[in-house]
Amino acid sequence: MHRLLLAALAAITLAGCAAGAAGETDPADLGEPAELTARSGGSGPFTLVIGRDTTAYLQPLLDRWNRDHPAEQVTLLELPEAADEQRAQMVANLQAKSDRYDVLGLDVVWTAEFADAGWIVPLDRSLFPLDRFLQPAVGTAVYRDKLWAVPYTSNAGLLYYRKDLLAKEGFTPPTTWAQLREQARALHDEYGIGGYAGQFLAYEGLTVNVAEAVQSAGAGPILSRDGTQVTMDPAKAETGLDFLMDGFREGWIPAESLSFKEEESRLAFQEGRLAFARNWPHAYGPATQSEIGEKFAVTRLPGLDGPGSSSLGGANLALSAYSKRQKSAVEFIRYFTGLENQRRVLTEGSFPPVWTELYDDPALIERFPYLPVLKQSILSATPRPATANYDQVSLAIASAVSNALIPPFEESSGDVVASMRDQLNEIIRAR
Repeated sequence: MHRLLLAALAAITLAGCAAGAAGETDPADLGEPAELTARSGGSGPFTLVIGRDTTAYLQPLLDRWNRDHPAEQVTLLELPEAADEQRAQMVANLQAKSDRYDVLGLDVVWTAEFADAGWIVPLDRSLFPLDRFLQPAVGTAVYRDKLWAVPYTSNAGLLYYRKDLLAKEGFTPPTTWAQLREQARALHDEYGIGGYAGQFLAYEGLTVNVAEAVQSAGAGPILSRDGTQVTMDPAKAETGLDFLMDGFREGWIPAESLSFKEEESRLAFQEGRLAFARNWPHAYGPATQSEIGEKFAVTRLPGLDGPGSSSLGGANLALSAYSKRQKSAVEFIRYFTGLENQRRVLTEGSFPPVWTELYDDPALIERFPYLPVLKQSILSATPRPATANYDQVSLAIASAVSNALIPPFEESSGDVVASMRDQLNEIIRAR
């Protein structure tokens, strides 16, 4: 069977044909990757390396592939939950030119760095139905006009809120920071729970939360899309930081959230310790199975004068330049980003798929009522800079803000913005 598949791939390549896919189209109908033809990568068992699966949805999806591909079994290698730690382990492996990793699950902000370093290889666009994907997600996989990865999940931050408590107090879901502040303080005082939290540990999660605050204040993105200029409006950026800093000063953002990553904030909300929480959509499914059950809902992140702007998140699948199983690996990427598997990514993992049509599916909307809000949030999200030194950029932003959130709150938002600008300009000049 495998020989027949390879023969079909070769025949289609020689004929110069490459068709688009709809659903789980047979890979033989799609042609052989032009960028891979000249490479020595072969077929056989391979690995998928990706961040820790905190909802236990991934292995069953891999089992489906393995049942149908006995000679091309995929083994899951899980890295830590935090994006910074995932990147560090991947970089160490790739710098050593190890062939242990085949398919790489990359944070959407790593494309430029991994491409510039020669750690991943470009893919043939014609093999993937990119026109049917969410276009912001596709943009994260393209660098210097080449496709370096394939969107697997997209992401945008959402505001989780206790709809039961809001109803008791006569509140409607907040759309502005002023409303969020008022409600968070009131619910904190009345019920003795934290008002609001996001991801405030000094890592990539804090960078995302800071970027969202700056963008949602109307300051624009912190950096230009190519990472060559600091573009935020300083005065408006200060307003965005004041939203976060005042929350800690006034106590409606609890001090314990300074240690929160995604999992900690998810657990705090679903255990009933928070009235509001900023998190990604993957927290929705577990919350429905928790003690708060049907007592919560989600909406768009609030901003200064209305709905805010999320940072664009998600994960892409890329092919290691050192893989010895590139043909099997690319077939897997095509399968794993296909329509039906993407449906399972949502229904079994609560992760946002990249196929646009899934967000308009009535049956899915009935099961996941937040899909229209999520689609709107993704389409209005702001991409993070496509720069090869994004890790330095992220560290500079997180470190500039982190100390300002800790008592005795001696720094002003103006001090923080000035420090951030100085550090980022140093990084840019050093490129």
